[in-house]
Amino acid sequence: MLGEDFQIKDLQPNFDFKGFFFRVLSSWKYIALATIIFLGIAHQINVRKLPVYRLNTLVNVQDEQNPFFTSNTSLTFNWGGTSNKVQMVITTLKSRSHNEKVVDELAFYTNYYTIDGNKNNIIGSHRRPIDVYKKVPFEVLVNKTHPQVLNQEISIKFTSDTDFELSSDFSEKGFITLQNFQTKEILNQPSSKKLEKAKYKTGELITLPYLSFTIHRVPGKIQVGKEYIVSFTSFDQAVSRYKGVTITAEKGSSVLTISTTGYNKNRIVDYLNTSVMVLRRDQLKQKNLFATKTINFVDSTLVVLTDTLKANEKELNDFRENNKAFDLNAEGTKLSDQLTNFDFEKNGLNRKLSYYNSLESYLVNKTSYENVPAPTIAGIEEGNVISNVAKMISLSNQRSKLEYSMKDTAPVFKDIDREISALKTVLLEQIKSAKTALQIELSVLRGNISKIESEFRKLPIEQQQLINIERKYDLSNELINSFLSKRNEASIIKAANVSDIVVIDVAKDVGGGKIGPNTRFNYIIAIGLGILLPIIILFLITILDNNIHGTEDVERLTKIPILGVIGKSNRTLVVFEKSKSAVSEAFRAIRSNLQYIYNKNKVTKSKTVLVTSSVSGEGKTFTSINIATVFALSEKKTVLVGLDLRKPKIFDDFNLHNDFGAVNYLIGKKGIDDILQKTHIPYLDLITSGPVPPNPAELLISDNMDAFIAELKERYDYIVLDTPPLGLVADAIEIMKYSDANIYMVRQEYTKKGMLALINEKFKKGEVKNISIVINYFKNKAKYGYGYGYGYGYGYGYGYGVYGNGYHENEEKDNLWTKILKLLKLKKKKK
Repeated sequence: MLGEDFQIKDLQPNFDFKGFFFRVLSSWKYIALATIIFLGIAHQINVRKLPVYRLNTLVNVQDEQNPFFTSNTSLTFNWGGTSNKVQMVITTLKSRSHNEKVVDELAFYTNYYTIDGNKNNIIGSHRRPIDVYKKVPFEVLVNKTHPQVLNQEISIKFTSDTDFELSSDFSEKGFITLQNFQTKEILNQPSSKKLEKAKYKTGELITLPYLSFTIHRVPGKIQVGKEYIVSFTSFDQAVSRYKGVTITAEKGSSVLTISTTGYNKNRIVDYLNTSVMVLRRDQLKQKNLFATKTINFVDSTLVVLTDTLKANEKELNDFRENNKAFDLNAEGTKLSDQLTNFDFEKNGLNRKLSYYNSLESYLVNKTSYENVPAPTIAGIEEGNVISNVAKMISLSNQRSKLEYSMKDTAPVFKDIDREISALKTVLLEQIKSAKTALQIELSVLRGNISKIESEFRKLPIEQQQLINIERKYDLSNELINSFLSKRNEASIIKAANVSDIVVIDVAKDVGGGKIGPNTRFNYIIAIGLGILLPIIILFLITILDNNIHGTEDVERLTKIPILGVIGKSNRTLVVFEKSKSAVSEAFRAIRSNLQYIYNKNKVTKSKTVLVTSSVSGEGKTFTSINIATVFALSEKKTVLVGLDLRKPKIFDDFNLHNDFGAVNYLIGKKGIDDILQKTHIPYLDLITSGPVPPNPAELLISDNMDAFIAELKERYDYIVLDTPPLGLVADAIEIMKYSDANIYMVRQEYTKKGMLALINEKFKKGEVKNISIVINYFKNKAKYGYGYGYGYGYGYGYGYGVYGNGYHENEEKDNLWTKILKLLKLKKKKK
């Protein structure tokens, strides 16, 4: 239906989501192919991956108090509660120092594996190694005093239960790396031999330039002729491999779940259990720190005291032999006992005072406090001092461990240093107060001793000498007894201490534990990539594609309505030569739509239509010729005027000349009758552009141009003006004032989207009127969502252009594929 009014639509968004959706649907084959390819890649990855296992052990961090701990046996300590212990255990398990002990304990720098010869697991020339730790009937006992070659395959083949053949190929190595696993020293030296190969027996020490170890038989069946591979990894590399332990704890709980992953469950089990064993051993050692230090100090002190006691005993015996005073009288005995008690008490006070002085000096001058002596060694029983010294030692030990596995800038060091500094301040104040009290006690004691000594000087000389010797002997004896008591106390505490780490569940292979590879996830990723990657590529192609693909592109890019669409044709005079073709029907539809424009603008006499385009090659001349032809075939006097003065070419299609034309009229050299040429199409005359002038633009705006058009309107019913491309020169704009309807040509898959910007701007400003678009070289592309049938769409409210009957027709000949299909149909009919 033809409408009455024309309303310009708002432009739609630049991106054609609908077209893109149909383009994706039409590309389903490529998406399916990409998905199949990615699924194949995922399958190859999955079959090459070794299974990954996760096992765990369960421990509880308790606060195990020593049953012998009393206020008088303060050689053990615990502070901060269980929560602090839990955090310390977690930090320790993840530290490098702890994992080094575990790796060293298990010799996990030794690798055992076989080669999987399954063709599915061969990548290029490389075969997949399989870890067979504890699955082989032997164990490698490394000679730690000898350097071992690193990352070198050492082949072991058993020829009997006790005999085996060892070989290793060094032919491709100019230099080899060795490590002494006792000192951890790494050496580099040139490889002097190409192939090591020899026969040995189990239990025999193998010593070669690059390795030294013993093969020890363990229970298991020997497979004669089977190849096993042994290699050594550097110590640091082995430690870093096992640092990835995962530790989880319920909030507020002291129960820890320690887990890790690997390809060999036996390795995981041994690692977890040994890690807990090392942790318990170190924790108990730390718990016994005061007791151990006390025992060591007492043992060293007793050596000196024993020698002193022996000397005093000898002196006493010698005096009794050489003097008459063999025994003291009652008064001397009393004075001697009093002096001995005071001496022992004085010695204790001096020992405490000396400890405080040493501790004060240590706190002021030292930065590391793990070697601070235990207060109880000096007989100090002040609970606050003992507790604070214990806290300081514990914090210092904790800091030392963290320094080995964490950076100095870690926030935890600031927290520990802040606590140590606060404790040091408190301790210095406590020491100052304690020293003052000791000085007072010592002063009083000295006064008491002076009184006894004044009585002592009244005795005979021999008795005084005997008392002095006995005083020294008794003092040494009392000191020895006191230190022995401290040592026994420390030994009892050390023997009674138990670790705060209690194993609830040991790590054990009970089947299962497999967590990977996640083959399902890989297939999901493959499907996702197979679908998304082609869509992304199509999206990029769509975004970067700047060509106009059809009517929907035009409708999005401009408010200028579409007058019609024209299919592909290899004939220029298609309307005249193939009047029943789809392209001819399209031109007839355009003629009908032009009539609507003329009627709307009340053009009753001679009617003019101008045809232009953006650039050359968009079908401007082809359209001008066929529009003129379709008017002429309706028996209307029609003239086709070539006004492309710079590049004339209409005459060739009619086999006419271009010796003279519009240019000759415009310069005043010839009249209309002189430049008119009759064509072989009835009712159609042609005026070519004529010789190329030096000033085409000036000619088209001259007064002669007004007279030229006016005279043509007197003679013809329809005037078709073929003008230069609008995107190259401005000639067409100047001529549009003479036309009643203007056609702007757009060629599908040829015209760039940006080329419509110029005509849009002029249309917006009102510089061009009565303009519409004709799409040339149109092909129906269902994959973009386009489908055109007879009577396609509406433009101004009037019907516009058709493209055949909704199918593409090659005007000249069928392509090869069409011929094959037709041939097959014919054969089918014959059958």
